[in-house]
Amino acid sequence: MIAFSLTNIKEFMSHLLLSDTFDYFSFIEGEIVTFNTFKIDGYIQKDFFDTGTELPEYSPWKNVRDYCFSIIRGRRTPLSFRFIFSLSRKNIERLVTQSTPSLDPAGVQGLYLNIHYDGECLSCVTGTSFKTFTMDKSLEHAWDEMVESFLKQKNIEFEKK
Repeated sequence: MIAFSLTNIKEFMSHLLLSDTFDYFSFIEGEIVTFNTFKIDGYIQKDFFDTGTELPEYSPWKNVRDYCFSIIRGRRTPLSFRFIFSLSRKNIERLVTQSTPSLDPAGVQGLYLNIHYDGECLSCVTGTSFKTFTMDKSLEHAWDEMVESFLKQKNIEFEKK
């Protein structure tokens, strides 16, 4: 786990809400506090769709980004918000294969990116979750490095906490 302080809030919000920077992350859940508290569950309700359609467990961020933007935009900034993203299943498998080939990708519950704004500070914290206990921290370190590289590649300003 590693924590980043996102130092240019306006720039980051542009990446988050107005561009495709995070579009391919799975959206696990979110909460936006403005004049009300809006809670959004990213779990896909498969019964809503036609049968036979292969669907992921969670919506990609690109499918809920505009909705979240519609809640956040306005004259006043939100009192707070938090979003939990996960690396997509396909990309989890790719990272496991590259970084920890001895690990079974099916044993990884998720590689998470927790974004939190408290009204003043914006932060991002990585997290890993396994279906079974492991002492091996190789994947956790690879995920932390991947997120740091991702932020640098996208020119998102940050400081490590």
